[in-house]
Amino acid sequence: MSEFHFVEDYERHVDQLIRRHPLPEAMSLAVGGHYEEFSVILAEVLVQNGLRDGMTLVDLGCGSGRAAKGISQRVKIDYLGTDVVKRLLDYAATVCPPHYRFKCHRELSVPAADNSADMVCAFSLFTHLLHEESYIYLQESHRVLKPGGKVVMSFLEFANPNHWAIFEPTMQARKNNSRQPLNMFIERNAIDVWCEHLGFVREGFVDGTD
Repeated sequence: MSEFHFVEDYERHVDQLIRRHPLPEAMSLAVGGHYEEFSVILAEVLVQNGLRDGMTLVDLGCGSGRAAKGISQRVKIDYLGTDVVKRLLDYAATVCPPHYRFKCHRELSVPAADNSADMVCAFSLFTHLLHEESYIYLQESHRVLKPGGKVVMSFLEFANPNHWAIFEPTMQARKNNSRQPLNMFIERNAIDVWCEHLGFVREGFVDGTD
């Protein structure tokens, strides 16, 4: 029995995808699809937020390497990607440079030393966690970031009309008592409160669909 819901939920989800689809398609669907397209977009987001050659990046919930692949084509960095599903990490390692590190980590912590990272990113991670779990990961991110370091994260919110298309099937799955990975919505005022308590300075929000 796994300690946290997200471990069991995602291992089962990935196993089902691998049974139903060719491996590259399964690895794309496991992180939301549009693998190559979002690989480029996510790398651009990080570069626009200050990721540069020589920096250290920790990629939380890196999955099958969607962001990592794009990052490797844009900048030369020290990269650590973490996830709870080893099959995803094994695939990520095949599409990224040999020096990229991938770690299967199933605890509510970040496996990195204090003040060791220039940036932490979390794309489509907090969308699948309870609020208190997201807060703990942000708390850990604050610990591992160097002074002036930055967290770049995505989240779902009801205020974004594009995200309603995610809420509806989530609601239907609940009605049918279907066991699927959690989809959690976070409002912007909650993020502001979290930043205040954690000691982060929130720079801004950018509307998106993922």
